[in-house]
Amino acid sequence: MDHQEHSGRILSFEVTHRLVLSIAIPMTLGFMTTPLLGLADTAVVGRLGQPDALAGLAIGAVLFDLIFASFNFLRSSTTGLTAQAYGRRDRHEQQAVFWRALLSALGCGLLLLLLSPLLLWLGIKLMGPEGGIADATRTYFSIRMLSGPAALANYAILGFVLGRGQGRIGLLLQTLINGVNIILAVLLGLGFGWGVAGVAWGTLIGEAVGALTGLAIVVRSFGGEARPARAELLSRAKLTQLFALNRDILIRTFVLIGAFTLMTRIGNTFGAVTLAANAVLMNFFLLSGYYLDGLANAAEQITGRSIGANYRPAFDRGLKLTGLWSFGLAFAAAVFFFTIGPELIRLLTTSEEVRAAAQTYLPWAAVTGLTGALAFLMDGVFIGATWSRDMRNRMLMSFAGYLFALALFVPTLGNHGLWLAMNAFLLFRGIFLAIGLKKRADQTFRLAQ
Repeated sequence: MDHQEHSGRILSFEVTHRLVLSIAIPMTLGFMTTPLLGLADTAVVGRLGQPDALAGLAIGAVLFDLIFASFNFLRSSTTGLTAQAYGRRDRHEQQAVFWRALLSALGCGLLLLLLSPLLLWLGIKLMGPEGGIADATRTYFSIRMLSGPAALANYAILGFVLGRGQGRIGLLLQTLINGVNIILAVLLGLGFGWGVAGVAWGTLIGEAVGALTGLAIVVRSFGGEARPARAELLSRAKLTQLFALNRDILIRTFVLIGAFTLMTRIGNTFGAVTLAANAVLMNFFLLSGYYLDGLANAAEQITGRSIGANYRPAFDRGLKLTGLWSFGLAFAAAVFFFTIGPELIRLLTTSEEVRAAAQTYLPWAAVTGLTGALAFLMDGVFIGATWSRDMRNRMLMSFAGYLFALALFVPTLGNHGLWLAMNAFLLFRGIFLAIGLKKRADQTFRLAQ
């Protein structure tokens, strides 16, 4: 049981396997509902028998996801700041963090809504759809962008509940959003015959239901406590801190997106078969990413809480346990993919050429969980500690190493070199962050005393 030490500001708490898994498992399950949503949307439009509509849906979804993935900093920064206030047992500041994050999310969402015609025009120019495909893209994207404020509000709400270690609430909200979305996509898209527009409206309503439910849960948890005054919410120091944190995480996210985009562009130079094989194999990395993300969420909460509580033993114990689970599961996943990988490849594609190419490069994809485990874990630690500048700088260093690896290995090893460079990039991210971890933790806990 948590208790306050009599000798100072230290607020001790116990970090156990149960605590780690109580956050990691629900969030892993929540993340796994997202691909089900994509499959449902594709299946609904696919049953219409209109190839243009299906292609337009795919392009519109990619554009939307590309834009909104850039705003994941709203979730990350909220988790770190909330976890630290939670560790200090400062309920008033927890409220303040939430309202600042929610206001920021709604502001960003409204701005995106205003810019949506320009963003759609740029997206059409970038992706190049024509005719019926372009019409379907416009329909889906225009409706989907109306969900911007609600979608970004969900980022802030999820960040807040994760910061308080409420993984089950996070799972509930993710399942609710995606569940409503799937049901309405089928009902509106097929039942009412609205097609692509029905799928988009289903997504919008799902995001709105999730935001309203999450807001009700969070506000209810505040009870009768007084809300922070406007002056507190608009505090120059707090807003500056939030802006700097979000800026650094945004830069880090752009670099990460750039790294994977570069892999796709280079893979395209090896021909359609190799590009398709790489796309199939990336699913293995994405599968590993679900549980690694869940454990990173646990690391965020425990790290932030331990820093807020000024309790170094919890920080060290949390790092040990989340690391144990991350590498243990990553090793198990590697064995699984080496063993079952060929069967999964056959399940994911019917092309014999693509199957053969994917099996050739399977070993590289099978170990991405292992090479990426430390990177996911360190991201969680640095986000929870709000060491955003260090995370940003080391991501830039890792990207420089990635570019060097691409230049060194791709010309001589081809697609093998491309996968080697990607695994090197994952390793660089984890190692560069881990190198400075102890020194940074020593400084933080010393300053907190």
